[in-house]
Amino acid sequence: MKMKYIFFGFITGSIIILTSCAQTTANNQIEAANKKEDLSKYSKAYFAAGCFWHEEALFESVKGVKEAISGYAGGTTSNPTYEACETGNTGHAESVEVYYDPSKISYETLLTVYFAGQNPIQVNGQGPDIGTQYRSIAFYTNDTEKKDIENYIQQMNASGKYNAPVAAQVMPLKKFWPAEAYHQNYIANNPGNPYVQNVSIPEIEHFQKEYPQLIKPDHKF
Repeated sequence: MKMKYIFFGFITGSIIILTSCAQTTANNQIEAANKKEDLSKYSKAYFAAGCFWHEEALFESVKGVKEAISGYAGGTTSNPTYEACETGNTGHAESVEVYYDPSKISYETLLTVYFAGQNPIQVNGQGPDIGTQYRSIAFYTNDTEKKDIENYIQQMNASGKYNAPVAAQVMPLKKFWPAEAYHQNYIANNPGNPYVQNVSIPEIEHFQKEYPQLIKPDHKF
């Protein structure tokens, strides 16, 4: 069963119904254009932190990031589908594959983006999206990335800023499975979606206001 979060707000006599990232309809299943650009020259990083719609848009708004792909990682099920992942039984979390230019942005800065763009102490979810499929995971592909992630988390835990330990798991990337086409560039294709308007965009705006120096001029929300 898909998790849903309903928010009722009375604005000028109307009712806003806000559903989670799990909400989709046939009318919203817009096929994204095939991404044919050669991305082989870029480095890749992998993260999970709640709904992949705004994780993708968040990273793509950052200088030095060329592309972000929504997908699934962290589980054991092969060829996972969105519907299967939403059950929470595949072990996968909604994730993003980030293509970046290390001459323009460091991996440590990507970690700053990752942790600043979420509630780092929320377990098994982010905001209204609850379940293991929305858990936070910092994936590593080599020992250097693992060390960088662990050091960053250690610094966060020692900062005294949080009243609980950082919840993100640190896991080796086994395989990244790209999500269905209609999930790619979802926010750009569905700007009027209530969840996008009330959850995704405010979260991205909050990050962009905190780190304006990292944001591409044409990617401000």
